[in-house]
Amino acid sequence: MPIHFGTDGWRAVISDTFTFHNLRMVTQAISDAVNSADWNNGNVTDPDSRPREIVVGFDTRFLSDRYASEVARVLAANGYTVHLAHADSPTPAISYNVKNMKAIAGIMITASHNAPRYNGVKLKAGYGGSALSEQCRRVEVYLNDNEERARGPNLMDFEQARKLGLIHRFNPLPAYFDHLRTLINFDTIADNPQRLVVDSMYGSGRGVIKSLLQGTGCEVMEIRGEMNPGFGGVHPEPIAKHLGALAGAISTHMGNFGLATDGDADRIGAMDERGSFVDPHKILALGICHLVEKRGWRGPVVRTVSTTRMIDRLAQKYNLPIYETPVGFNYIADYMLKEDILIGGEESGGISFRGHIPEGDGILMGLLILEMVSSTGGRLDELVKDLLDKVGPAYYQRNDLRLSKPVAKDQMKKLLLDSAPSRIGSEEIVEVSSLDGVKYLLADDSWLLIRPSGTEPVLRVYAEGRTQEIVRTLIGFGEQIAASAT
Repeated sequence: MPIHFGTDGWRAVISDTFTFHNLRMVTQAISDAVNSADWNNGNVTDPDSRPREIVVGFDTRFLSDRYASEVARVLAANGYTVHLAHADSPTPAISYNVKNMKAIAGIMITASHNAPRYNGVKLKAGYGGSALSEQCRRVEVYLNDNEERARGPNLMDFEQARKLGLIHRFNPLPAYFDHLRTLINFDTIADNPQRLVVDSMYGSGRGVIKSLLQGTGCEVMEIRGEMNPGFGGVHPEPIAKHLGALAGAISTHMGNFGLATDGDADRIGAMDERGSFVDPHKILALGICHLVEKRGWRGPVVRTVSTTRMIDRLAQKYNLPIYETPVGFNYIADYMLKEDILIGGEESGGISFRGHIPEGDGILMGLLILEMVSSTGGRLDELVKDLLDKVGPAYYQRNDLRLSKPVAKDQMKKLLLDSAPSRIGSEEIVEVSSLDGVKYLLADDSWLLIRPSGTEPVLRVYAEGRTQEIVRTLIGFGEQIAASAT
């Protein structure tokens, strides 16, 4: 089977590779992996001492509810007690319930922000975040072994499993809501209620922020909150080019600013009062300012290699430790599991902070943005202006450049390191990093990151600079590299 179970699970095109048969095989492999001593890094050797409960959720995509029921049937046939969400739910809500219920694992049926034709499986560990890379590798081992042995999945009738108490329907939102109320200051929001638009992008975050804000006095207008498995023909990803509906709602005075969550609500995007996109770089930076200045919190900050250096400048200003990781929230989660991290985030919109599960949460961060605005009595665009006054201007761009043929990641890294220039444009290169791809850091704190995709002939080029001209120069240099690699 052409199935690769990566760190954030498995995604594929519906009815192509993402079929009921393949999903059952993947679920059987997950069941086998969770049942092995290796699931908990060998720390638990007595199988009878491990919890036999798994939480299963799903998003709004085509057939996601049916897929989740099939997952539950396989898990029940393998002796697990399954807590199956009664309706589509945000991934962070499912993940939190894994930890809250002390389950051994969780499975979320979602393809997150991917195009409507995709669906997928996200695997969660007992701590409420994405499964560790070694746990995912263990799933692949069982997947391949079961295929070689022609061992099909165990399967139980759904209604029989319910009668035997092996499948329980439950609502994941109440416990999740209670938890969020310990992390967000709803009194501050109620003291200065706002008018806002929430764009759920037809995803499983629909209705959630609006429900949480009931009783605060906020006027919440939700758009794209109905069930639409085709997501209106756009990727349910909260980036500027997909948020025309949100910009339109703000321009017609449906709300003063906007919040947007992706297909499974683990990512966040925002728009200010003028309809300007507030990207995750700025949201993460604003979060640091708020947690330090308003709450008086301190602690290490974690960001991925492709995330803004505004974070570094703030960390220096507040005298906070900072860690840089490869791209992927799982690397941020590693730090959150080991240390008392203040906040961690990535450029794609996955952000989490102290007290929460080690996973990006668009609902949580949307509420934190609202708390920021309410606490200052100002506007979101004013908060962004104040931020840039603190850290200086920051312009960001990412281009995905398609190559004429695949290029090995190691080969590309060697080429980029061997041909590293002493300067780009008028700025000297002061540091070259190969943590994930190759990153050139310039003297004025501008930077260029070039990362080849591991799955397709694409070169991802990221650039940040103090002026748009510098960013254009950096992107142009990246395009030259791509041309020389083909």
